[in-house]
Amino acid sequence: MSAIHIDLGSWLGIVNLGYKQVIMLLAGMGLIYLGIKRKYEPLLLLPIGLGMLLANIPPVMIAGKPMFSTDVYDPNSPLYYLYFGLSSSIYPALIFLGIGAMTDFGPLLASPRLIFIGASAQFGIFATIILALILGFNPAQAGSIGIIGSADGPSTIFLTSQVAPELIAPIIIAAYSYIALVPVIQPPIMRLLTTKAERKIRMRHPPEINSSLKIIFPIAFFLIGSLISPGATLLLGMLAAGNLLRESGVTDRLAKTARTSITDITTLLIGLCVGASASGEQFLNYKSLLIFGLGAGAFMVSTASGIGFAKLMNLFSKEKINPLIGAAGVSALPDSARVVQAVASEEDRENFILIQAMAPNVAGQICSAICAGVLFGLLGGNNF
Repeated sequence: MSAIHIDLGSWLGIVNLGYKQVIMLLAGMGLIYLGIKRKYEPLLLLPIGLGMLLANIPPVMIAGKPMFSTDVYDPNSPLYYLYFGLSSSIYPALIFLGIGAMTDFGPLLASPRLIFIGASAQFGIFATIILALILGFNPAQAGSIGIIGSADGPSTIFLTSQVAPELIAPIIIAAYSYIALVPVIQPPIMRLLTTKAERKIRMRHPPEINSSLKIIFPIAFFLIGSLISPGATLLLGMLAAGNLLRESGVTDRLAKTARTSITDITTLLIGLCVGASASGEQFLNYKSLLIFGLGAGAFMVSTASGIGFAKLMNLFSKEKINPLIGAAGVSALPDSARVVQAVASEEDRENFILIQAMAPNVAGQICSAICAGVLFGLLGGNNF
């Protein structure tokens, strides 16, 4: 009777488990913990954490070839086809459609000058690009790292997937991690750069905006933004389309679908694919550590520049702005605006500036898409 040879390494996953995979499995469980116990953006962190677990389980090996792989880069894996939506910018476009259907541009239209705060809060992008270049990243990689400072996940995915796909895992995980940590990162900066008196400034409630103007505005910002930055046409177009569904008054069902079902499904797929792209071999290297450090710096500089510009505007304005709303200029919509309200309420419980903070918040969304489009055109538009 011939002996039966069993190759444990071909079917027992733990035999092929390396230290890098163990580290990433622990990191994935850490994100799941933060999402459930700390409630830090669970809609983002749970899918990302679950994707990281999927990516770091060794595949079944048959005749020396991987089968039933969960590697997004392996054509034998079902996740390879889900990942196409990420790498081809389908998912970011659908997210922008949903954001448009959720967003009320009324506060920005009531106080158009606040769009400059949203623009100023993008300064962290370009400061970080310069630093990344100094540290040895090539221009495409530096631009993708810098866009983390926008705190805009879809724009970050769009740019990175097109010009620096080799860095998509650390860049996107860094971006979404910092978006999830907005309530932790921003308040200390806000308190450091403002006085108690400034945090107590009350702002008048914005007036109601004519419905016709709300319909004209998304068309206007799409045309103007796309002509300035053709690379942003896809994102701005989907943002405008979603907002038109909301404001037209005749497509309520479509608007509801865009801001609920489409956004929820796409968010889930983005999280899973981003997490699944973070295999130990792809993720654990010194560049990933640099990216996390640079991304944190970009986010903090963007927050500080928004606050600083709001304070500068107060020097030339009779109607004072609460400089806290400058922190909402980063496009972590609507979390930054909520954090602004929370910090303002610490000084004055009757000071309600959430609606006013939404103006630079939605302006930041538009400006971040334009910045991503400009960088796309400069760094890799010819490869699209």
